[in-house]
Amino acid sequence: MSIPVFLSCPKPYLQRQVDFLNAVEAHLGECDLRPMTLGRSEYSMDAPLIAIRRLMGSSFGLLTLAFRRTLIDSGFDRPSSDVGEKQISRADTWLTSPYCQIEPAMAYQIGLPVLVWREAGVTEEGLLDRGALDLAMPSFDLDAPPRLSEREWKQPLSEWVRRVQSTYARNGEPVRRWQP
Repeated sequence: MSIPVFLSCPKPYLQRQVDFLNAVEAHLGECDLRPMTLGRSEYSMDAPLIAIRRLMGSSFGLLTLAFRRTLIDSGFDRPSSDVGEKQISRADTWLTSPYCQIEPAMAYQIGLPVLVWREAGVTEEGLLDRGALDLAMPSFDLDAPPRLSEREWKQPLSEWVRRVQSTYARNGEPVRRWQP
């Protein structure tokens, strides 16, 4: 029986994003995991956060693929600050879906193993900042797609899979705040 996991990602709009997503889903299947994505494999008439919470409640881990989605050709962080903050110029900056921040945060709060992968160029902030979570987070470049069998990818993915399997194995045990 495969273990259900939440696969969080924005809807791909480039073929290379679709190809990478398919490769990740296939690899998860080889690890005996069943990826579930709202709007891709799972559907709901509920409000998005309700549907996400329900799907997360039946998952044993979360993997986020933070695909590029919005390009900012030119912009500024903290424009015209009047409290001494330095203005930062932004050019050719990519953003992803806000759900790539929301869904991992929700999973983290309920104790699920979380792994976040960010497409190269996507702004490193919040949960997309390397080091925000305890597993190493390589970024991926879809112009030269990574092979999930390479050490840089295999090691954090294998550790995450081990944690998902452990979470699944403990399912049904009572919550304990102390150990006898």
